[in-house]
Amino acid sequence: MAQITESRKVGLARALSKLGFCSRSRAAELIRQGRVRLNGATRRDPETPVHLERDRIEVDRSPVEARSLIYLMLNKPRGVVTTASDEKGRETVYSLLPENPPWVGPVGRLDKASEGLLLLTNDSEWAARISDPESHVDKTYHVQVRARQTEIRVSKLLQGVLSEGELLRVKSARTLRSGEKNTWIEIVLDEGRNRQIRRMFEALEIEVARLVRVAIGPLALGPLPKGKCRDLSPSEKIALDQALSKSRKA
Repeated sequence: MAQITESRKVGLARALSKLGFCSRSRAAELIRQGRVRLNGATRRDPETPVHLERDRIEVDRSPVEARSLIYLMLNKPRGVVTTASDEKGRETVYSLLPENPPWVGPVGRLDKASEGLLLLTNDSEWAARISDPESHVDKTYHVQVRARQTEIRVSKLLQGVLSEGELLRVKSARTLRSGEKNTWIEIVLDEGRNRQIRRMFEALEIEVARLVRVAIGPLALGPLPKGKCRDLSPSEKIALDQALSKSRKA
């Protein structure tokens, strides 16, 4: 029987996610397929109420036990997609994880062309808090653009750029280095929208050559090699949780 400290009832799909068995969307699929039993009875409604301290959940007639929480950081290479499987046969971030790993899901997204720090976890509640735009946890990017420093209006990034009817702005921006054809800019976002940085530069008619996420809150990518992953240290997890707590109170 799954053991977890939770007194209130939650939906069956969410319960499987909270127990670290799979994502909520995958859980809903399993439930609709009739592969999930609650206290011995098959349930097909993902919203069936579950009391995690008392109820017994089975998938394919095997009991679901609460799993140890896993927090990973991955240095995502360019060209790899952030999905469990891809209909086009492209390489996914899961091919970079150790063989036969426990289930983990990505915390937010990095598009195919983007690189850098990606978190993965089986703690779905924590992942949702980190990913929520309202959390206002800083995310830091190093962006290489095809333009000279004199052609880039950093003030415009701060003031806001209109894209697809949405006003997009950054929290901070500064030039890191510049050459004759390219400039590297550090950009900090505190409420990332879909493809926000790329959309802003597209609106300014500036091409993005590389986009690398180097930090989430106080957690820095550091020297982790490209394509490799590692566990977060306890101190890193605590620091990220503290940053999340402060940002929500601000």
